[in-house]
Amino acid sequence: MAQDTLPERPTAAEPPARGRGPLAGLWRPGRARRAGGTGGTRGAVRARVPAMIVAGLLMWLAFPPLDLTPLAPAGVAVFTLALRGVRARTGAWLGFLGGAAFFLPVLTGIVKIGPDGWILLSLVQALYLAPLGAGIALVHRLRAWPLWTAGLWVAEELVRGHVPFGGFPWARLAFSQTSTPLTPYASLGGAPLVTFLTALLGGLLAYAALAAWNARATGARRPHLARVAAAAAGGALVVGGGLLIPVPTDGRTVTVAVIQGNVPRLGLDFLGQRKAVLDNHARRTHELAAQVRAGKVPRPELVVWPENASDLDPYTEPDARRTIDDAVRDVGVPVLVGALVDTPDGTKVENRGIVWDPRTGPGDYYVKRHPVPFGEYLPFRDVLTKLITRFERIPRDFAKGTRSGVMRLGPVTVGDVICFEVAYDKEVRDVAGGNILVVQTNNATWGKTSLPPQQIAMSRLRAVEHGRTILVAATSGVSAIVAPDGRMIARSREFVPDIQVARVPARTSRTLADRLGAKPEWTLAALAVLAAGVAGFSSRKNEGN
Repeated sequence: MAQDTLPERPTAAEPPARGRGPLAGLWRPGRARRAGGTGGTRGAVRARVPAMIVAGLLMWLAFPPLDLTPLAPAGVAVFTLALRGVRARTGAWLGFLGGAAFFLPVLTGIVKIGPDGWILLSLVQALYLAPLGAGIALVHRLRAWPLWTAGLWVAEELVRGHVPFGGFPWARLAFSQTSTPLTPYASLGGAPLVTFLTALLGGLLAYAALAAWNARATGARRPHLARVAAAAAGGALVVGGGLLIPVPTDGRTVTVAVIQGNVPRLGLDFLGQRKAVLDNHARRTHELAAQVRAGKVPRPELVVWPENASDLDPYTEPDARRTIDDAVRDVGVPVLVGALVDTPDGTKVENRGIVWDPRTGPGDYYVKRHPVPFGEYLPFRDVLTKLITRFERIPRDFAKGTRSGVMRLGPVTVGDVICFEVAYDKEVRDVAGGNILVVQTNNATWGKTSLPPQQIAMSRLRAVEHGRTILVAATSGVSAIVAPDGRMIARSREFVPDIQVARVPARTSRTLADRLGAKPEWTLAALAVLAAGVAGFSSRKNEGN
């Protein structure tokens, strides 16, 4: 019999189960399982297909904009139960199925670049859940399997966030828990710890559901109900522990401003669009300066513009430089300007955040280090442009920056990341030494989809993870000012001009998550993968006997 804390099959002390119900097929062992293997009857496997689809949909509903956050652990629980008692290879395709049911709806915003791109990206992301499904099918045979399943979720996200082309860490479990009792754990172990605990709650829920089912089916209520109580106590400990973690918000305060200029929607050619976007942000900055002079808002000590506020190179376009100069001098404080700049050889483009001083003009700058593959640069360009003509819209690759975005902006240092870099642990951790974090983004392409609110959710988790105020400046929304404890101080609507002014903490102390870095993620992932390896070796040994 496999090592487990719960009985896998009737024993002499427990008569065969006669209970029936809609969930019976999820954990009824198949013939191979009863013989010590990890197979399952066809009927039992068929029952898992709709369960996997339900699991994926439940997890999707936990993410913005729906924000039904308790459904993330519930989805993990169904995902886990659907993999119980199957072979690893069956678990792999079931995991892929659950991944497809999750990623297709959670990434619907990608449809703006084409249905084919959306479907392809979603299915590629779903592939990462195939080894996850195989691993969970294996570790079900071990004691403390809820812990190992949770660790495997961390391992899956680790790989997905790094491979290939630097990975795509969107829609991690942690990013569904940005305003829950689990959020404070980010300050201890970062996003990976929040993912681990979200999945652990799901594993404990699955453990409790299985124990309750066994109590009903076998009539041996006492031992199984004790396991239900133990799982409930474990879940309460996890949730309660999060409520007890202090999230500091102190620090000297500075007045900041975020500008959302908005973008024109129709009626202009490409060059006219770019000039109109720049003019919109300059106009809002002049409006801010007028409000300060009228005493309507306090004078900010720094201002942030979004990514692509100027798609006209201000170093080579005199009109663009003059427009920015006039606006910055009018407001009278340094402005972080998002601009596209040609590289010296003219072969590539740099996506920059430029510190623009009202007296000396452009100074220090940050170049985006993680350009988007197939969006801002094209891998295998010579081959792909011949196969897919749409890629001709990317005539030049974006250059990759080589240093972090910690820069002096007025009275503080800021740590700048650009657009979807906020999803990457390392990129944000590298700039967490700044007093304030900044996310410059251009969401115009993805407007009115799930992607802008999902990006805001990531920023809220990063605020808690690093104990920093975060300023999110978007061309068309959503722009926001987020307090170090994750509270929303200001939030814009989409496709409207907006000026946000607030007095916020500029902190210097580091969180435990900052000091530990990637260690929690690699440790949790390595232990879970090791457990899956032990379970796989044991399974092969049993089958060999």
